[in-house]
Amino acid sequence: MFYYAVDSKRNGVGVVLREEFGRNVLEVKRVSDRVMSLKLEIEGVMLNVVSGYAPQVGCGLEEKERVRFWSELDEVIESILTGERVVTGADFNGNVGEGNTGDEEVMGKFGVKERTLEGQMVVDFAKRMDMAVVNIYFQKREEHRVTYKSGGRSTQVDYILCRRGSLKEISDCKVVVGESVARQHRMVVCRMTLMVCKRKRSKIETEKKTKWWKLKKEECCEDFRQKLRQALGGQVVLPDYWETTAEVIRVTGRKVLGVSSGRRKEDKDTWWWNEGVQDSIQRKRLAKKKWDMDKTKENRQRYKELQRRVKREVSKAKRKDRRTYIAGGIC
Repeated sequence: MFYYAVDSKRNGVGVVLREEFGRNVLEVKRVSDRVMSLKLEIEGVMLNVVSGYAPQVGCGLEEKERVRFWSELDEVIESILTGERVVTGADFNGNVGEGNTGDEEVMGKFGVKERTLEGQMVVDFAKRMDMAVVNIYFQKREEHRVTYKSGGRSTQVDYILCRRGSLKEISDCKVVVGESVARQHRMVVCRMTLMVCKRKRSKIETEKKTKWWKLKKEECCEDFRQKLRQALGGQVVLPDYWETTAEVIRVTGRKVLGVSSGRRKEDKDTWWWNEGVQDSIQRKRLAKKKWDMDKTKENRQRYKELQRRVKREVSKAKRKDRRTYIAGGIC
């Protein structure tokens, strides 16, 4: 529990968290005995919880206290970064009333009774800070909207506010009947699901590969052959120590043919794309169309068989072409 009060007999604000979230708290601002805020991080999302307690109607120094309260609350909200979530729970001691004509951007129409002067201040605050009065957006029975009940008087003075952009994360808000926070006040519960934005992954760096497929061009092949002979000391027959020879071939290939960037690209070189592969893919496509038109067991089996054949043809073409290019470059 995070709490602040100057006089134990009056005012005071606080925030209660589950114990598991205690270590997520990054900052606590105890502004006054009427306003405090708490910042915590949940799965990379910054959530600011603001607790407020507006002056009661008819209390001593009413106007001065009221101006001070709204000034402090404005200052706290303005200090919060735009990209961070804000949830304000407060006893505003004012009724925003039923209906939302002219105030559709900050509230729904499911309030209680008539708007009071103090309730208008809540609406003005929401407009000023681009926030929304959450309670009023959900259609509930009056018993689940009234937050204050004393004798024959019932009204709505406790509200939860959030930024307008976060309204889509609010799934419900209501008064829990029977759960009393104070003698006359009832508990207001809001269900909010934080939408965690996934971070964009950086481009995956793959292994940089020698562009052996360039050996398909006669000029590249001839250039590679000459450079390789020079690297092998002018020998026509390859030496017996293969490991050394293989390294010479790899180094020469990188110098003459170049290497890939290491980044995955959509337009990869298809040096293995031969007539056999094309024919297999065409047959597979026709089988897929036939299966889409007639969902029989035979058509499905035929399509799956051709799908496997395409994979074998592509693999075979890649192995064959790579061996041909390398052998052609050495000879």
